[in-house]
Amino acid sequence: MFTNKDINFEALKRKAYNGRWATLEEGIIPLTAADPDFRMSSEIEQGIIEYIKDGYLSYGPFSGIPEFKKSVAEHFNTEKNGNFTPDNVLAVNSAAQGMFLIAKYVLKPEDEAIILDPVDFLFKKSVDAVGGVVRLCPVDINGNIDFEKLVSLINPKTKLISICNPHNPLGKVYSKEVLIKVSEIAAAHDLWVMSDEIWSDIIYDNKEFNTYSSVSDAAKKKSFTVYGFSKTFGIAGLRIGAVLCNDQEVLDDFTEKSNFNSTIEGVSTLSQIAASVAIEKAKPWFKEFLNHLQNNRNLAYKTLSNSQILAPNLPEATFVLFPKIKNNMNSEEFTRHVLQHGKVAVVPGSERWFGKGAEGHIRICFSTSQEILEEGLDRIIKSF
Repeated sequence: MFTNKDINFEALKRKAYNGRWATLEEGIIPLTAADPDFRMSSEIEQGIIEYIKDGYLSYGPFSGIPEFKKSVAEHFNTEKNGNFTPDNVLAVNSAAQGMFLIAKYVLKPEDEAIILDPVDFLFKKSVDAVGGVVRLCPVDINGNIDFEKLVSLINPKTKLISICNPHNPLGKVYSKEVLIKVSEIAAAHDLWVMSDEIWSDIIYDNKEFNTYSSVSDAAKKKSFTVYGFSKTFGIAGLRIGAVLCNDQEVLDDFTEKSNFNSTIEGVSTLSQIAASVAIEKAKPWFKEFLNHLQNNRNLAYKTLSNSQILAPNLPEATFVLFPKIKNNMNSEEFTRHVLQHGKVAVVPGSERWFGKGAEGHIRICFSTSQEILEEGLDRIIKSF
């Protein structure tokens, strides 16, 4: 089901943008943007077709259609130890938009937000976009948070702590104990917490996942959770995500101030139907996909561990690796070298993409076939 034969390369070359097949010269293997090379499940495809058969694409409720809100709440409650009602869910146009809207809601210009370093660039970009000031809290190569440093960064201008769980690009799943510690620090200083949980389905070795707001009363009181469907179900082009918040008054105010109470904002009903069908009917497909990803993770880790080029981490979640470069090249130089000499595109661990703490690493996406992954890794190693 997830072999080379299952990948439609012609479709990818027409449609897969964001540094992938549609943007690169013929013959280059993209192990870049975190987007699967496989088609979405047939259940999602059929769900979309069924929905439009009667010929109507009318306005939906501005905050999200009932099926969507119900399926997201149930998904979090059954799979992530959540405690959400459908009303606690707001449909947004992607997890990325959710992050921006939360930053806009919580921060005034010059207010400060603490984000992890390294972490995906969207955390910094969201804060920058609303005139906030970023403070970086280091995590080690395993994703462990330096809590002493975190506390030292807090001052009267601090309003927000943002966490990425599971962590992109390090693949760390934060334990309930760690999340409780974050909630205690946030509560002691009356701070908001945003937890980006877009990767929370793609977790290996049956490791437990706890959605942030469920770990304590303090966590529930003053937090937003961000979720999306692009990683789990391969529907990035539908631009569908959710913001969840246990405090209904806060979410209602957030919805109002984010213009999701009128036709100014709102999400395609078709995208919401696809997401609902994904949760309700595509989980068997996803379980096979997850099994394939775990095999790819193990393969990539073993291959790179045996190389003299890169020292890999073993992610607990996500479908990306973040290996350390073993020669003296910096991230940008290494990336250029493997593109030119190995015909493989990877993401440099540069400040632009992941923050200052990412230097000396590259990110490799492995949500492709075993054949493509093996060829890509082999090319990287042999390019030196």
